[in-house]
Amino acid sequence: MLEILQYIHNFLFLITIGFSIFYSVKYRRERNPNYKGFMQAKLNISMGIMLTLLSLYPLLIIAGSSVGIVIGAMFLLIGLFNLFAGIRNWTIYKARLGSANK
Repeated sequence: MLEILQYIHNFLFLITIGFSIFYSVKYRRERNPNYKGFMQAKLNISMGIMLTLLSLYPLLIIAGSSVGIVIGAMFLLIGLFNLFAGIRNWTIYKARLGSANK
């Protein structure tokens, strides 16, 4: 059972790395400032999910290590902050892009 959870964790982690790379490239190549902010918001969301998934490994799998717990808690806080900031910015830039198309 633990092996299946590790495979699922690794698979989801690789997917979020792929999305982070994809949105990072799109963000850096974009010239429109509104669309660039929209891509940065998506990048923050994917990195927030990635860091949150990364924090689960030392918190749940490696039991009894105080250093692992501290590092996992730090990754969890940074990931949740990135996720929150990305969602907030995503709603702002989505509204800007929606009003620019009208």
